[in-house]
Amino acid sequence: MPSPTPTTPSYRHELSRRPGGRWRVDAVKQVSYEVLVRRDLLAVEDPYLARALRDCVTGSGTPSDRRLLIVDRTVETLYGQAIDAYFAAHGFAAAKLVLDAHEQVKDWNSVEAVLAAMDDFGVDRRREPVIAIGGGVLCDVVGFAASIYRRGTPYVRIPTTLIGLIDAGVGVKTGVNHRSGKNRIGTYAQPLLSLLDTSFLGTLPARHLSNGLAEILKVALVKSDALFTSLERAARCGTRSLFDDPFHADLAEYITYESIHLMLEELQPNLWEAVLERCVDYGHTFSPTVEMHSVAELLHGEAVAVDMALTTGLSVGRGLMSEEEGVRVLRAMRGLGLNPWNDALGNHDLLCRALEDTVRHRDGLQRLPLTRGIGGHVFVNDVTPAEIAAGVAFVAAHAPAADELQEAAV
Repeated sequence: MPSPTPTTPSYRHELSRRPGGRWRVDAVKQVSYEVLVRRDLLAVEDPYLARALRDCVTGSGTPSDRRLLIVDRTVETLYGQAIDAYFAAHGFAAAKLVLDAHEQVKDWNSVEAVLAAMDDFGVDRRREPVIAIGGGVLCDVVGFAASIYRRGTPYVRIPTTLIGLIDAGVGVKTGVNHRSGKNRIGTYAQPLLSLLDTSFLGTLPARHLSNGLAEILKVALVKSDALFTSLERAARCGTRSLFDDPFHADLAEYITYESIHLMLEELQPNLWEAVLERCVDYGHTFSPTVEMHSVAELLHGEAVAVDMALTTGLSVGRGLMSEEEGVRVLRAMRGLGLNPWNDALGNHDLLCRALEDTVRHRDGLQRLPLTRGIGGHVFVNDVTPAEIAAGVAFVAAHAPAADELQEAAV
């Protein structure tokens, strides 16, 4: 695969002067970034990563080999020496900030730490992109900090988790939590480049593989029956075996690549969410509130799975999906190591408040994506509290026993 080529942003603009001290400014900026897959990026003998990090820079000044790396603390423990060796071997003058990066510290304090590191390093506004190496939380924090430092500093993502590879690492949204709000403050800021290396998954705990599989399941349920069927096969393999056993390599690659493609297929024409009816918001109506309510207990994908279980119940209740299909969905969740049930589902007021908050987020309407069968979707605006209660009852009736869930995740 060739290394990326730099893309100079193009602009279209027009200024109109009208009588009476009135002007109209119209300006459009063309956005372009690449998402590339390459295994073993940190292999010192392979110059691919070094070339990519140099070639993606669009600045017109003298090229610079200084780079600031923001690295997840867990990634530093596992790969810190390999990261240092690679950047030194390929002639980079690299500084590093090691950051705790999980949902409980996805806040302004983490952003401030990144901003301070950028300022202390003296990051050049155009020639020295900041490199984020870590999971989805780290990519979100670094992207947000880069987008507001000097009103926009280039950055590169190297996600190291499954949820980072197929979700947080491929779009343009950044953000951190604020007070009790999930991603309440953030920006739209595309990276110069997202480099996806599936070899990082070899050190990812099974729970975090399941966390990413939840986002893949989301895409499958609203866009692809074929992908869902492949996930059912994956569930029979076991999440760890899916990514570790060479026998399952083709299945793992198909699931990963297809979910990335389907995600980008939805994101690309609507990067800034001008259209608020987004099928990739499936599983993200109730989950932001549920996740923040149980932030010490649930990973992001686990909260999304709880939301998908509830909305599966809504689809069954509306006749959009048969009960057999609904049970099939919950069974697939169990097999992927995801629990459809969380005690937050027993808090009816919390779920109603969650829907109310989503309405504020979606410009006064629910715009709630529901599955139509498996692999299709519709949007609704009239879900009632009684329907929510019925959806919860569906999940409660089919939720797995704890020992089943534990066995499925091995």
